[in-house]
Amino acid sequence: MQIQVNTDNFIHGDARVIEVAEQAVQNDLEHLGERLTRVEVHLKDQNADKHGPDHILCTMEARPRGEGPMSAHHEAEDIQAALKGAAKKLKTRLSSHFDKANAHR
Repeated sequence: MQIQVNTDNFIHGDARVIEVAEQAVQNDLEHLGERLTRVEVHLKDQNADKHGPDHILCTMEARPRGEGPMSAHHEAEDIQAALKGAAKKLKTRLSSHFDKANAHR
């Protein structure tokens, strides 16, 4: 499973951000790794042009083998919380999808 991390102009996609993003994906989706070709992580600071606390939007998009993409979003005040929330939601969505697919076989 390939992990790709994308950030907007306000979040610097440095090595630490990429490491935290990859860890969040691996923690929640590693057990599904054989069924996924790629997971894309998109981080965006919703309040970058305003004063006040950060408001991070994380979108994760998984590419199951032979199927269309599935995604999940989570908003939080920091990058790590946004990543964890999106990964957990995507794990739930993918697990449900794969469970239903297995039940129909």
